[in-house]
Amino acid sequence: MREATRSDARGERLQKILAAAGVASRRAAEDLIRAGRVTVNGSVATLGESADAERDEIAVDGEPIQREALEYWMVHKPLGVLTTVSDPQGRSTVLDLVSESSARLFPVGRLDLLSEGLVLLTNDGPLTHALLHPSFGEEREYRVTVRGSVARATLRRISEGVELEDGMTAPARVGAARFDRQTRTTAFALTLVEGRKRQIRRMMRALGHPVVRLVRVRMGPLELGPLAAGDARPLRAREVRSLRRILASAHSDGQAGGN
Repeated sequence: MREATRSDARGERLQKILAAAGVASRRAAEDLIRAGRVTVNGSVATLGESADAERDEIAVDGEPIQREALEYWMVHKPLGVLTTVSDPQGRSTVLDLVSESSARLFPVGRLDLLSEGLVLLTNDGPLTHALLHPSFGEEREYRVTVRGSVARATLRRISEGVELEDGMTAPARVGAARFDRQTRTTAFALTLVEGRKRQIRRMMRALGHPVVRLVRVRMGPLELGPLAAGDARPLRAREVRSLRRILASAHSDGQAGGN
């Protein structure tokens, strides 16, 4: 019933539901609510109110909304493609790689313009929040190629933490390094549990080994595998189940609540 819904801790804020349904951006949805144009089970909604999209009838200007089916896509972002929904300069984005979907997908996290690899696209807002929550610590694995021959002592510094302008990085896991005499570069695997802006590039520059190539090959339970650069595929059922376990864990730890 209506009163029960208002106190339902499992509900989502109305602006998030409206955005997920493709009605408007979250900010524009807030304006719709303030204007009294949104109702929940026939009652005019107020900003800050929550609802259950599966059980409650939510309408805008009297028209019930239809929530999109949840979709989960893996893309292999190539060089020069932006990890964003749109670009005012008209440059290519990761959404251009998923022409088969008409859902309002969003990238989970970012890869900079010159980085490559795995990007998850979904319209599952609670899952996105859980994966990006700083205290949840989902691993992200990269294949890193840097200039020069990297000494063991330097690799140890990476694993223990590197001092940056925004503080010491968290300990990381570093795989065996391979030096290529022809290109004078060193390649190694690097696994992080935090995701500061351009973190790996800043770490390696601080250590005197600028990044030549950076490819993300894993996000939590998702592995890039043989997916070619520029290609996309929907997640397999077992991959979706693994992500939903993350969401369930976040809920049980009290980490996935949102505003």
